[in-house]
Amino acid sequence: MQKNIRNFSIIAHIDHGKSTLADRIIQECGAVSDRELSSQMMDTMDIEQERGITIKAQSVRLKYVKDGQEYVLNLIDTPGHVDFSYEVSRSLASSEGALLIVDSTQGVEAQTIANVYIALDNDLELLPVVNKIDLPSADPIRVLEETEEAIGLDCTEHNLISAKTGVGVKDLIDSIVDRIPCPTGDENAPTKALIYDSWFDNYLGALALVRVYDGSIKKGQMLKMMNTKVEHPVLDLMYPHPLKREKTTELETGEIGIVVLGLKTLDGIAVGDTMTDAKNPTSEAIDGFEPAKPFVFAGIYPIETDKFEDLREALTKLQLNDSSISFEPESSAALGSGFRAGFLGMLHMEVIKERLEREFNLDLIATAPTVVYEVLKKDGERIVIQNPSELPEPNYIETIFEPYVKATILVPDEFLGNCIKLLNDKRGVQNKMDYLGKRVLLDYDIPMNEIVMDFYDKLKSTTKGYASFDYEPIGFRPGILQKLDIKVAGEVVDALSIIVPENKALSKGREFIKALKELIPRQLFEVAVQASIGNNIIARETVKSTGKNVTAKCYGGDITRKRKLLEKQKAGKKRMKAIGKVNVPQEAFMAVLKI
Repeated sequence: MQKNIRNFSIIAHIDHGKSTLADRIIQECGAVSDRELSSQMMDTMDIEQERGITIKAQSVRLKYVKDGQEYVLNLIDTPGHVDFSYEVSRSLASSEGALLIVDSTQGVEAQTIANVYIALDNDLELLPVVNKIDLPSADPIRVLEETEEAIGLDCTEHNLISAKTGVGVKDLIDSIVDRIPCPTGDENAPTKALIYDSWFDNYLGALALVRVYDGSIKKGQMLKMMNTKVEHPVLDLMYPHPLKREKTTELETGEIGIVVLGLKTLDGIAVGDTMTDAKNPTSEAIDGFEPAKPFVFAGIYPIETDKFEDLREALTKLQLNDSSISFEPESSAALGSGFRAGFLGMLHMEVIKERLEREFNLDLIATAPTVVYEVLKKDGERIVIQNPSELPEPNYIETIFEPYVKATILVPDEFLGNCIKLLNDKRGVQNKMDYLGKRVLLDYDIPMNEIVMDFYDKLKSTTKGYASFDYEPIGFRPGILQKLDIKVAGEVVDALSIIVPENKALSKGREFIKALKELIPRQLFEVAVQASIGNNIIARETVKSTGKNVTAKCYGGDITRKRKLLEKQKAGKKRMKAIGKVNVPQEAFMAVLKI
């Protein structure tokens, strides 16, 4: 019965208690026994458990009885990190309401505000929930006032809970049933369902997690994907659950479920696509979601060169589970064949690299991350640059445009000076500054290139970890930029090239060279490590040669015998320097990431 279904997501800033609350709601609804219950049940990946963060949004179907009526609750637990906000937007697109969790000690944070805007764009019913009221420093009244002030959300109807102890969770579930609207769909219309997640199972093939908007999906039915035009029979239907999935023969209007299509290949299923009946299709597709636009690009190469095809297959399977990754083949003189992959941020890049290494047993190396630039050439042609090595010669370039982001930063007023200094160093432009009690809300435009590497780490260290940060892309603006090349023994190492602002080129070049000098192993000849812009060398260090004692076998006799051997060695070193090759070790690429 559609009127007894409630589809809702949990949204909040990092560490405000989303996954813990999901555990309590699952426990309260009796979906798992006390013996089966573990903390962060919805975080099923090893990497999520280890890092203590949610990476993938997870769904679960629960049953709850109120006033003698049975309700079906479809709960979606979402990530909090800005790099995974695409997961949040997909989850909210398939919900009617959302629980907005705010920490009673921390208050409103940058990601809280960002997630609220995504929820309001989807016209969701928002339930303000103040968590962690069991802590001694909890101040729920202040937090509710701050929420009203910062977000403009009416908090007269709210829930005070402790997800850790379970206080107030039963009342919260009652509020969900009372206040979140039931789905509105036509049960007699042709099948119309939105794919909002998908993944690959080694036994069942490709699986799609869908929300049914109109009609129903039955086992054995022929379904058609409206975007890719591919048709598949439904082999099986299941309800999502972190431990034990329950099979069903039909998914009705308003329900959420897993469709088993048994596909061995991954083309044909696209997240955001609409499923409909092949014989009696619906007239128009559901508005999916904007495809994710990668901001950060990096080369991913297998350390063993014969693993290139394995890496391609792994990336394709991972793309089914995380549709925000994009990749295309590329080759590098230094690293061989690999892929240029696009990510939503640095944490996303780290997580994907780690998942590839763990889930597919690959040894990988990632190059320095870069952002996308647009170049207007003197002949009027406009080209997109993902890799610094693609940048044309300076005499062909009219203007280089770099991507900018709108950054929202919440910082305690005592650290405001440090924060503004950091933002100015990163070429930020201030739009506005608002005081919320003892905290300041900063709104800045910053070049994407400046926040890609180490901005978040520096922000946390200058504010003792109290600042919170969120960003969204706002387009391209002209910049005064140059390509910085690194030469080892006279040869350019293409994987180490980066694009830098003109006024920072010299300092960056010197930093790079200093770090590389320590990392390149000593050879039998001197190795020059240089940083150059075009043909101009701007910094140089020399890796000293290792000496071999050629006079060891000379004992006694005339000094000229020793001189002769030393002269011979000198000539040999000169010849080696002319033709010698230096292998740049893997650590060097990692060191560049740190700089």
